[in-house]
Amino acid sequence: MSAMPTPSHKRQTAARVGIGGPVGSGKTALIERLIPVLQERGIDLAIVTNDLVTHEDAERVRRSGLIDPARVAAVEAGACPHTVIREDPTLNIAAGDALEARFPGLELILFESGGDNLASTFSLDLVDWWIFVIDVAGGDDIPRKKGPGIIRCDLLVVNKTDLAPHVGVDLPRMLAEAGTVRAGRPVIATNLRTGDAVEAVADAICGAVVFKE
Repeated sequence: MSAMPTPSHKRQTAARVGIGGPVGSGKTALIERLIPVLQERGIDLAIVTNDLVTHEDAERVRRSGLIDPARVAAVEAGACPHTVIREDPTLNIAAGDALEARFPGLELILFESGGDNLASTFSLDLVDWWIFVIDVAGGDDIPRKKGPGIIRCDLLVVNKTDLAPHVGVDLPRMLAEAGTVRAGRPVIATNLRTGDAVEAVADAICGAVVFKE
């Protein structure tokens, strides 16, 4: 586990991290697993969720009991989920700014994209760094499809590793192919039902954007 940060290392504004990926891949589950891990490290955080025309994911996180519900904001995309995280992220930027104004000292905001396809990417006007989540049940050919989300993300998370033997997926090959198409950039395999490798994802986030000068 990473060493606890000292106050002198804290940023003046919150780091912003995106979490994208297809519907059902485990984006909300990843956030729910990350919250207690990051809180144990003393990180002051908040969440922004995106859905098409509902607040479903935000309400799920609020009901979880893991975080003050006031620290969870919801953005309704109202159109293709790409729009509000890439083409015009104004609504998400405003939601993040409102959270920072409400909670002085906020250090990290996680932005969950509405579920989308492999073409989903985040604007760097919105986030400092971003994660893309895929799952084993979607098939071991997903890395070979080389969608922009898989290729361009800072960290690729391959979730639901426990399902590999049940859906006929060769997990080692899938992970190897993911590493190849990403030219060696980080790939982490997770089982979010049990929390496997969540600490590794938290390490990656902290190493990339939190408490950097």
